[in-house]
Amino acid sequence: MTGSRKIRVLIVDDSATVRQTLKQVLEGDPQIEVMGVASDPFKAVELIQREVPDVITLDIEMPRMDGLTFLEKIMSQHPIPVVICSSLAGKGSEVALTALDKGAVEIITKPQLGTKEFLEESHSLIRDSVKSAAQARVRGGAKRPAVMQVSPKLSADAVIPKVVSHAMIQTTEKVVAVGASTGGTEALREFLEAMPLDAPGIVIVQHMPEHFTARFAERLDSICRITVKEAKNNDTILRGQALIAPGNRHMLLKRSGARYYVELRDGPLVSRHRPSVDVLFRSAARYGGRNVVGVIMTGMGDDGAKGMLEMKEAGACNLAQDEATCVVFGMPAEAIKMGAVDRVMPLGGMALEVVRLCR
Repeated sequence: MTGSRKIRVLIVDDSATVRQTLKQVLEGDPQIEVMGVASDPFKAVELIQREVPDVITLDIEMPRMDGLTFLEKIMSQHPIPVVICSSLAGKGSEVALTALDKGAVEIITKPQLGTKEFLEESHSLIRDSVKSAAQARVRGGAKRPAVMQVSPKLSADAVIPKVVSHAMIQTTEKVVAVGASTGGTEALREFLEAMPLDAPGIVIVQHMPEHFTARFAERLDSICRITVKEAKNNDTILRGQALIAPGNRHMLLKRSGARYYVELRDGPLVSRHRPSVDVLFRSAARYGGRNVVGVIMTGMGDDGAKGMLEMKEAGACNLAQDEATCVVFGMPAEAIKMGAVDRVMPLGGMALEVVRLCR
């Protein structure tokens, strides 16, 4: 996208209410234009033949052709960034994660009624997901230029005040703190699959809606040598285990003596996200310091950049995924610009480098 051209979105959903609500939410952003709505994939194809959208929002369960089948056809014939619009139901989360495996770039939950604050946050997350998808590199497609975010963002100060790092007793135990967003589900799979059984303890923030992170962790646990689980409050960080922040909760690294553990908190969106990478990284700077290895992966925006700089100033060693292997080279690029990164490297070598640094 260049100049003032808007992101053109095609909404595909069999619910007229959802179509209307999504249209209103998206067109509330001056950078987005809904070019069309379709009640099923066949009508969507007719619209695409007339005008190719920049992004498609796609329901999974639809008559005549289900969303996964349509997604596969799009990715094989004309790759377009797709955002899955899913229900919060248990089966919905499993199918939505399968859609990510098949090439979708983001998941959003269907708009729901709620408080004014809830609706404002929900609308912001939906719009940002579409903007993120618009600049994603999809299979067979070229990466699109960045879309500027203009609404205000809260910093990690909203959840954890910044203080000068205080002295703590020495420990040889290392912790790996990882942040990722768009494209991160696949990046994390590759990263964690390469980890040995005795890998250092890992804490992860992946931008993902509530109720999806538990199933995502279960999937990773089934294919990785290390244990992968959705974090619970006060979980101890252990060797050979990765903890993933639950959707809609901030996760902080904490320490008691030589024991590292996680604390889950509510709070406002930070850097436009909850969980926020900046919150995790700031807590890692405060309680881990030089015992931390930081990793920032593919994703839009700048969540994690400031926190990673704080980690570096506290003595951590930080890695960033390189542009060639990112779906969206946003978060790593911002951290690099800030001087927060020690090494920029391809995804394929990051796990081995993390293990080497921790040893």
